[in-house]
Amino acid sequence: MTMEHPEFVKEQKRLADTVHYMDYILQSSKQNLQAAQDNIRSAMANLEYIDSSDSFLNILTNTRFFEMARNQKEGLEAVRQKPYFARIHFQRDGEDEEFLYIGKTSLFHSDTHEPIIVDWRSPVANVYYDGRLGDLTYDVRDEALSGHLFSKRQYKIEHSKLLDFRDVDLTTNDELLQEALEGKADVRLTEIVSTIQKEQNEIIRAHLRQPILVQGAAGSGKTTIALHRISYFLYTMGEHFKPEQLMILAPSQLFIDYIGDVLPELGVDKICQTTYAEYVQNATGIKLKLQNPNDQLEKIIASQSENLDTFIISKEKGSKLYQNIMDRYLQRYEQQLADLFDDVYIEKYRIMQGSYLKKLFLIEFQYMPIEKRIERIKKVIQTEVKRKSTAVLSTLNGRYEEAIGRALNGIRDDEKRRRIVTKFIDERDERIPKIKQEAKTTASLYMRKFQKAKIKPMYRDIITNRILLNELAPEWTLEEVEQFVQAHQKEQWVVEDLAALLYLHAKTKGIDDKWKMRVVFIDEVQDYSLFQLAALKAGLETDMFTMVGDLAQGIHSYRALTEWAPVLELFPRATYATLQKSYRTTIEIMALANQILEQMEEDLPLVEPVVRHGKEPEFFLQDTFDLQVIQDTYARIRANGHRSIALICKTTKETEVLVKQLQNAHLPAQLLDEKSGIDQERLLVLPSHLAKGLEFDAVIVLAFETPYFDHAIDRKLLYVALTRAMHELYLIGPSRETFLL
Repeated sequence: MTMEHPEFVKEQKRLADTVHYMDYILQSSKQNLQAAQDNIRSAMANLEYIDSSDSFLNILTNTRFFEMARNQKEGLEAVRQKPYFARIHFQRDGEDEEFLYIGKTSLFHSDTHEPIIVDWRSPVANVYYDGRLGDLTYDVRDEALSGHLFSKRQYKIEHSKLLDFRDVDLTTNDELLQEALEGKADVRLTEIVSTIQKEQNEIIRAHLRQPILVQGAAGSGKTTIALHRISYFLYTMGEHFKPEQLMILAPSQLFIDYIGDVLPELGVDKICQTTYAEYVQNATGIKLKLQNPNDQLEKIIASQSENLDTFIISKEKGSKLYQNIMDRYLQRYEQQLADLFDDVYIEKYRIMQGSYLKKLFLIEFQYMPIEKRIERIKKVIQTEVKRKSTAVLSTLNGRYEEAIGRALNGIRDDEKRRRIVTKFIDERDERIPKIKQEAKTTASLYMRKFQKAKIKPMYRDIITNRILLNELAPEWTLEEVEQFVQAHQKEQWVVEDLAALLYLHAKTKGIDDKWKMRVVFIDEVQDYSLFQLAALKAGLETDMFTMVGDLAQGIHSYRALTEWAPVLELFPRATYATLQKSYRTTIEIMALANQILEQMEEDLPLVEPVVRHGKEPEFFLQDTFDLQVIQDTYARIRANGHRSIALICKTTKETEVLVKQLQNAHLPAQLLDEKSGIDQERLLVLPSHLAKGLEFDAVIVLAFETPYFDHAIDRKLLYVALTRAMHELYLIGPSRETFLL
């Protein structure tokens, strides 16, 4: 028992002192926040460069903590309850030994500048995550530092009280991880910092200015890694990037709510969190009534075929070829605009040559979106008109002066001289103001022929005009073109159209600064098509993407990715990493899920569960549906102390019928859809496709109306359903074959 450990009292005192100091800082931050900020400002202004290191430390001391005190009362409260989770006894080469306590934020002593808590994202914390005991090296700003690690200690702290601690070597199969894994689903995500594993840590801290693609097995912590990489990114690169310039693309609103508690605790609550559909509509200003993509999925499930025309078209719209079709259209459109450039005149004087403007448009400004080029050319014309009209007026004035002078001196006849001089003066007085006036509007009138593009009608023209489509898609047969055009006669918008709309908008108008994200994190990236990723990359003009996904869970494979090679071609600078360990499920549950994984067409290695045993999955085989079995099973799971319990059916239709029956039997059930908030106190009923990305303490998989067939998408849906369970899994249906076993 750790309480008998000779250092237990010492550790208790260390924790009490830390909490006491935090309370002191909190108190003074409330009272002296303004004063502190003023002091920081004046200290900044009066920095003596000779002694800048101390002054600078003074300024930095507690500023992070002050920020936290001001912005995140809840976050701070959480940190106060668990100030740190680990300690390293470490000696840097050439320096004294030190004990560093690692937590979710940093805290320095205001007098001694000694670190009380070291932030988990700091370089030295890497020693805890990656280092074995003994001599080691770690990186600080691309410089390798070395030292000696004497020990690692992990703490179990709750409500600011020390319950336990233990010394470990690796953080892999230790008890703290086991405890975290045995915990409840609703606290798992927020507690992961203390148990990040070596292979996860490498991905979190991988080169931040380069893209990364992660193939991660179900339960390997993909989402967690993406969230912690964001936190690490802002910690390390915060001075170059604002949180508002970072974007998380999540599969659904339900998922955004699910991760909602984690982000503020990691100090990253200002980040744009959205779905691809929502982002495209915001970034382009195009409002669409989109068909629910899950309706399409349900159609495939019902038809058991991915070879229907609509699904062939869905696949086509996500392809590289479809991007080529859009590029050909844009080239054609660009050429039509280029042909409108003719010479610019003021009166009869040529100010600029059309061929020069055409060259600016097609070559010099080619790096800009089309309409931005036109705006730039208008400015070029305005500048040139201003410059040359001054020269024209000066030349004209000179000529008139000369002509009037000649008439005055060369014509003897008074009447004739008066008439000719008057004619010249009148002509000059009429012509020169006219030219001045014309010069003011020359550029605007000239540019009037360049109409602004309307993206929606433009795209509708591409997909409904067979003559145009024949020209743009020579790879398609006449029959395929006809099929495609017929499918779009009725105006209906689907998710697959978004990539083309974003791409056309980006290339013609450009993305507004507010939506020009510099760094993108994509979860469930296997559900994106290649063109969706290409449109995003082209529109944002960055390749700083962190993409995590699992091909085994690619339930939208009829319109999305089925392999990673094309993504790595699209992002040539990307590193590729795999995570094969599952931290979510027990060995027994994973063994069952791996039987489904083995049946998949994708050549994916089996998932290795972290050593944690639990109950064997239970089968209830019945010929007819019996509500009582669900009620009894639910009661048993609750009695085992589990809170989040999900009942997963294959289709939405089944869930709707089932929830009514459960509610009539007075069982507290909640039907989850994309917009639901999760109520842990009720039995959560949801279709298999919505369960992706979520996890629950216990799962009941039900299959009566629609069994899982031996078909690519069904295998993936079943795999998703089975791998949601952390501790207990129950399967209810007429036979084991219903679950492809």
